[in-house]
Amino acid sequence: MMRERIENPNSYPFSIPSLKYTNLIEFNNPVTFFVGENGSGKSTLLEAISYQCGFNSAGGGRNNNYDVDSSASDLGDYIRLSWFPKTNKGFFLRAESFYHFASYLDELAQEDPTFHYQGYGGKSLHQQSHGESFLSLFTNRFGEEGIYLLDEPEAALSPARQLTFLRVIHELVNKDHAQFIIATHSPILLGYPDAQIYNFDESPIQEIRYEETEHYRLTLNFLTRREKFLYELFRDDEE
Repeated sequence: MMRERIENPNSYPFSIPSLKYTNLIEFNNPVTFFVGENGSGKSTLLEAISYQCGFNSAGGGRNNNYDVDSSASDLGDYIRLSWFPKTNKGFFLRAESFYHFASYLDELAQEDPTFHYQGYGGKSLHQQSHGESFLSLFTNRFGEEGIYLLDEPEAALSPARQLTFLRVIHELVNKDHAQFIIATHSPILLGYPDAQIYNFDESPIQEIRYEETEHYRLTLNFLTRREKFLYELFRDDEE
């Protein structure tokens, strides 16, 4: 974080607790997860990284040019990436703007008769279910060495398809030296072996073990003690 360039450190997004006192994050593994409550700064930092990579901050790769309201990164000009080797290949996936990205591809197909959705499963993403379109993008577009930034990809994936997605990550990491940085709430995705996990509910941001995440502990508690969990949850309504 280049704090010397920040005119008002109490303004958004610099006032977000997780970002306010964090100066350096190291990515030492091929797969890194950002966890924390909504509003904790996960998506803000992911968007800033995509901005520095030259990706469309509304979602897409370096050559995907389309506009979506509020797609500019407020943090992107205040962070510095240090990497070796540097690459401009990759993709930024935002679940919230995926519809606009799919529509952008349809516009390209209408303008260019030679555009046959290469790299996107061979047909419009709008003609596929939400989960199918996400997996189609993952399995076809994510096929080379690069950096892949994903903001809550589980939003469109069933538990079974989340497992399929883990397989896609594993194959790309082993074959193409891809790097993934993923903001997620999914305890299934967080289970990827040897992944780094950064907790944005701490200030400064702290690395955390999978078993220490609230996502793991809460899900395990619910699955192993469901009746007691629900009893405690609804107890005030019954009294």
